Amino acid sequence: MFTGSIVALVTPMDDKGFVCRASLKKLIDYHVASGTAAIVSVGTTGESATLSHDEHGDVVMMTLELADGRIPVIAGTGANATAEGIALTKRFEKSGVVGCLTVTPYYNRPTQEGLYQHFKAIAESTDLPQMLYNVPSRTGCDMLPETVGRLAKIKNIIGIKEATGNLSRVSQIQELVDEDFILVSGDDATSLDFMQLGGQGVISVTANIAAREMAELCKLASQGNFTEARRLNQRLMHLHQKLFIEPNPVPVKWAAKQLGLIATDTLRLPMTPMTDAGRPVVEQALKSAGLL
Repeated sequence: MFTGSIVALVTPMDDKGFVCRASLKKLIDYHVASGTAAIVSVGTTGESATLSHDEHGDVVMMTLELADGRIPVIAGTGANATAEGIALTKRFEKSGVVGCLTVTPYYNRPTQEGLYQHFKAIAESTDLPQMLYNVPSRTGCDMLPETVGRLAKIKNIIGIKEATGNLSRVSQIQELVDEDFILVSGDDATSLDFMQLGGQGVISVTANIAAREMAELCKLASQGNFTEARRLNQRLMHLHQKLFIEPNPVPVKWAAKQLGLIATDTLRLPMTPMTDAGRPVVEQALKSAGLL
């Protein structure tokens, strides 16, 4: 449930900006049918930054309800205040989530010791499995392999979503953790290389709209069939790249609407809709991936 193709699920909204239950059910059904390994609910792709605290919890619980045990659900619980991260995590205890994905604190840029103490405090507040999430391009904060190695000694910190795109991090972290510590990529464009170096999967934006393809990519990689995996990944490469021509999740929501997976591509300010210049670029990427 923490390996393979895990989708960083978008949070669908109606044209007034309220969470759209019907579209959320359609998305979950799509991932169940497509072989997605698990769903991350209300991670950063799920617009955690613009949902209220109550909405954040409500969307995770709605996702659990609609998944109905058919696919594991991981709760996004990242915060830039440790107390808030603990409170979010505690809300999901005994809820049915299989674990939590917790991004490094954003904006306040803690030291490596601050990162260690932050994640240690969250992990020690719960029995839920914890997966670290490092994405310095979005947070302004880079959790170094040495800090990951220290945190890996805490029993319920089970893995990391490493989204630097720096492939040397795989071996650097592996040298400092036990064999059962899970490494998954958080960067679609380099995820296959990440897996070939020893990673066990990807928490994917692309999987929102190419779920079956990403599930197959991870399956081929796990089987060591990198020749076929590279052929498939090459077909998806423009999509991996063009889904980030504007801030995530702007392009992927627009693409999901074009494919009929969600009713609208509504976002909340300060996120704004796809630009006129961006739409044909993403449309062409969808075509090159064989999705349109």
